[in-house]
Amino acid sequence: MESQLADTMSSSGEVPEGLATAENPKYEIGSQAIIEADHMPGMKGALATIKGAYDTTAYSVTYYPTTGGEPVKDHKWVIHEELENPGEEPLEPGTEVTLNADHMEGMNGATAIIESAVDTTVYMLDFTTTYGEKVENHKWITESELKSIE
Repeated sequence: MESQLADTMSSSGEVPEGLATAENPKYEIGSQAIIEADHMPGMKGALATIKGAYDTTAYSVTYYPTTGGEPVKDHKWVIHEELENPGEEPLEPGTEVTLNADHMEGMNGATAIIESAVDTTVYMLDFTTTYGEKVENHKWITESELKSIE
């Protein structure tokens, strides 16, 4: 079970068209930081290597998987460039959108409701979970969810 989780946390490393590389990210590409987020088991406290840094709007969404089943509530994070025809401006909570992201099975093409939005730098990272599984090109962690190595 845990290794399957690591598989769903990894990605190809491809980024959406139009995603702007961050000009002055707090965490430089190639540097390391500690993950403060606990989006998935084994993530909080893990040492991460920064693979990419991008300026965008990150959304927490509740989505209805294309594979059926219960809605996934408050999934963090889907970025503006991973929404179908989002327009230029950040979207408001309550807006219904279609996801063009495949972070999780049943996500691509799913209908979602935006729960919250934050303009931030998002990071793609490599890390090893606290239970020893390697995760590559994980999308996305926001700047506030990382802490510097003391």
